Amino acid sequence: MNTLPYFSLSWLALFLFVLAYVFVIAEESIHIRKSKPMMFAAGLIWLVVGIVANHFESQNVATANLNHYLGDYGQLLLFLIVAMTFVNALEERRVFEALKIWLIEKHFSARALFWITGSLGFFISAVADNLTTALIMGAVVMAVGKGNPKFTALGCINVVIAVNAGGAFCPFGDITTLMVWQKGYVTFNQFFHLFVPALANYLVPAIFMSFALPKFRALPNHEKIQLKPGARTITALFLLTIVTAVLFHQIFHFSPTAGMMFGLAYLQLYSIQLRRTAYKKKISPAQSDEYVFDVFSKIASVEWDTLLFFYGVILSVGGLTTLGFLGALNTTMYQSWTFGLPDMWAAVPANVMVGLLSAVVDNIPVMYGVLSMQPDMSLGQWLLVTLTAGVGGSLLSVGSAAGVALMGQSGKHYTFFSHLKWSWAILLGYVASIAVHLVWNAGLF
Repeated sequence: MNTLPYFSLSWLALFLFVLAYVFVIAEESIHIRKSKPMMFAAGLIWLVVGIVANHFESQNVATANLNHYLGDYGQLLLFLIVAMTFVNALEERRVFEALKIWLIEKHFSARALFWITGSLGFFISAVADNLTTALIMGAVVMAVGKGNPKFTALGCINVVIAVNAGGAFCPFGDITTLMVWQKGYVTFNQFFHLFVPALANYLVPAIFMSFALPKFRALPNHEKIQLKPGARTITALFLLTIVTAVLFHQIFHFSPTAGMMFGLAYLQLYSIQLRRTAYKKKISPAQSDEYVFDVFSKIASVEWDTLLFFYGVILSVGGLTTLGFLGALNTTMYQSWTFGLPDMWAAVPANVMVGLLSAVVDNIPVMYGVLSMQPDMSLGQWLLVTLTAGVGGSLLSVGSAAGVALMGQSGKHYTFFSHLKWSWAILLGYVASIAVHLVWNAGLF
């Protein structure tokens, strides 16, 4: 990626990015959605890029870079729209609610539910997004732990760690893994080398926390949830869409986004079939609402604030890269922070720091910054930075979307400080996952 020559005005762009991110971090306090300051900053940063480009008569460099970053965002946007649409469809068909009620009515012990919700969160978040998975498993924890704040806090911490770890070993589990996959640094199958390290990241703190669990048994729940028509078929279509995206990328070397958009067509065609089924069965008007399935309403209800926030992040980081800041950071992190280590391990300190940074700063700009630096790394190192960026956010409750969402959902039971109390165990899990990766996947470095 070509960059522009140094110019003193370029520092204004860096200041604007930092200022915008201060607003993002303070979102809950100032009640301004995070997409607004980041999108505004992106526009101002590219104004700075344009001025610098005109000063050096390098408009072609700025234009080519802007088109490149817009293309990156376009692929990510379309991919996530399809994934979020399917998740919204499954939620509307009551799939997730049925899973929650089933878990509650089984009358499990507190210890059993602690491990069940964590394990399900770990595996489901590899396919569904970790925020949705956290909210579902968190709802189970809170329903069971009503009146037992200690269990609620431990259960929520466990869920946050599990969903972040589960999202690290599959491209569909987290935005960071998706970006690495789309950039082609790691193939779909290669991500599964991270399964064992991610499992270690989840299990180590979970084992420590399990000894502190209070002893009680969940009260039976006799509430029944009826799945809406088509729920199972839409679940199957979601899995088929994932397979399609993988095949498009693995066999034809197309962008996986093309496969996801094909999958959206599956869902659109099935919505027609649902309506026809109601007509053929002569369902009464009162019951026919259960068969009404509008794909476009599910698209409209995706998390647009998050998607627009990604636009601001990608364009802002792209602008800073064009101005040369990421190149300088690449030199500092990946060439100066080697501490005399052999070449195969030289990038380990920088990649470990990426994970620690993602506990404070959202892992999306951190990972996109790494991708924009384009450090020369082995497959093992690319997997390491994918792992650390994915699980590092578990160190603090504010380090991931899952943690922030559960703090809002649980009221006063799961808080920043209740999570911080167990950060030592989570840090042990973080260190363990890195150590396991370095040993388990030593041949990839």
